[in-house]
Amino acid sequence: MLFGAGSVVLVGRALYIQVLQSEFFQKKGEERYASTVALPANRGRIVDREGRILAISVNAPTIAVNPQHFQASGEQKKELATLLKLPLKEVDQRLADGGAYAVLRRQVDDGVAQQVRALKIKGLQFEPGYIRRYPESEAAAHVVGFTDIEDHGQEGIELALQRQLKGQGGSRAVVKDRLGRVVEELGDPVDPRDGRDVTLTIDSKVQALAYQRLRDAVQQHKAKAGSVVVLDAQTGEILALANYPSYVPGDRRNLSGNQLRNRAITDVFEPGSTVKPFIIGRALEEGLVRPETVLDTRPFMVGPLRVNDGDHGRPEMSVAQIIQKSSNVGTVKLAQRIDTRTMGELYQSVGFGQKPQIGFPGTATGKLRPWKSWLPVEKATMAYGYGLSASLLQIARAYTAIARDGELAPLTLVKGGEALPTARVFRPETARTLRQMMRGTVSKDGTAPLAQPLGYSAGGKTGTAAKQEGKGYASHKYRAWFAGFSPVDHPRVVVAVMIDEPSNGVYYGGLVAAPVFKVVVEQALRTLGVPPDLDVKPQVVAQAPATTSNKVQ
Repeated sequence: MLFGAGSVVLVGRALYIQVLQSEFFQKKGEERYASTVALPANRGRIVDREGRILAISVNAPTIAVNPQHFQASGEQKKELATLLKLPLKEVDQRLADGGAYAVLRRQVDDGVAQQVRALKIKGLQFEPGYIRRYPESEAAAHVVGFTDIEDHGQEGIELALQRQLKGQGGSRAVVKDRLGRVVEELGDPVDPRDGRDVTLTIDSKVQALAYQRLRDAVQQHKAKAGSVVVLDAQTGEILALANYPSYVPGDRRNLSGNQLRNRAITDVFEPGSTVKPFIIGRALEEGLVRPETVLDTRPFMVGPLRVNDGDHGRPEMSVAQIIQKSSNVGTVKLAQRIDTRTMGELYQSVGFGQKPQIGFPGTATGKLRPWKSWLPVEKATMAYGYGLSASLLQIARAYTAIARDGELAPLTLVKGGEALPTARVFRPETARTLRQMMRGTVSKDGTAPLAQPLGYSAGGKTGTAAKQEGKGYASHKYRAWFAGFSPVDHPRVVVAVMIDEPSNGVYYGGLVAAPVFKVVVEQALRTLGVPPDLDVKPQVVAQAPATTSNKVQ
């Protein structure tokens, strides 16, 4: 009777478990042994205009451990700690914390992971993952940006195009044994969808060259920082956007805001003399003067302001000389002949006071007050670049109006984007006349003979301005610029350079920024395959001893 009663109970229990409550107990069993394994998506690549890689994801698994099943000899444990660059005490601590899961190291280099596998330690788990690599390192850091450990964009293009780059992760349901090994797959896996690649207008060769020359100049002049922008003069595509100081995207320890800031697009400042060509261009456009027109350029008063040209002043100058010598007096006298509304609309037409539409985080708008509120003295100072503010990128873009026969180019940083409309600023003949006049700046009698590229014609404008400090201007802190184009007849590049607070004895744009322009233009045009348009004359660069002939370059 006892055996019979026991059998009835067992049969009843079996029916309850296997028939009446089978789904409940299967679910509970799966919760213990079944799990969902995430299948990460491969983040899209970032490449330059020629397909050269700027950012790419490579295999980098996460190495975890089940402490309950961990089995390793003392030598194996020591070698594991060495490979993962962890103190042995930390490995022991994570194992001692108990539980069924502990991460030892995330985003382990695939080669290191293979070495760890070769140790054949029981209880280790290798979870798929990726790590971001940046081949151009600090040269393109401010353009490309970086991601965090979760593969979310934090700066630059990585942040701006996060949705396009990230893709969508997948998953698969599996059954694991007590050692954490997968023994069975449950159902069909959900495959990950990799992110889409992004092609930039950047040329990585031009970017690297611009960064190297900028870095050298900042260090040579003991400056605080510097930036260079290189544009395709005809399309407005950004070929290079370099800043110094920079950082290594793959190593972000101890980073400061000064290193992370993309100064070329976030920092705004009074553009100084770089705006003078637009005033002169408008005077030419309206037929008020011609290049050979001579003006009285002696100092004079505008309200409480005494306008003068300092040590390089002359009693009179032609309009062409006003650009060549960067005359404040001449520029203000031309501005006074231009209607205030016309001058305000001119600055608006070249993009001042407007945010460049490049889809990049932190892009600055700058400041341009409505022309209706300008006083005569403010109109005078705005003629030579004080009283408004702009970023280096905005200045470079403004110069495309001169470089492409009077039509302002829309800026683009990502290939394949929507085409933006252009804007007419000058008639073609006005822009061509202006370009020829601006050649005088880089001549031996101009303010920037050091800007003349070897083998290429060029034109541009220097700028030097005291930095604003509080309600006034600092007495020994300056920004130096040079903005220009090359070659003159058919410009291919527009290059703008800014050096912030040079402190090694010289601070003028023609001495500090112009040499950077020269080298960047030379190297950029050669990289782009643009043939020289000037004869290159041999120059004696070293005096040889009497027993040998002179070396000629």
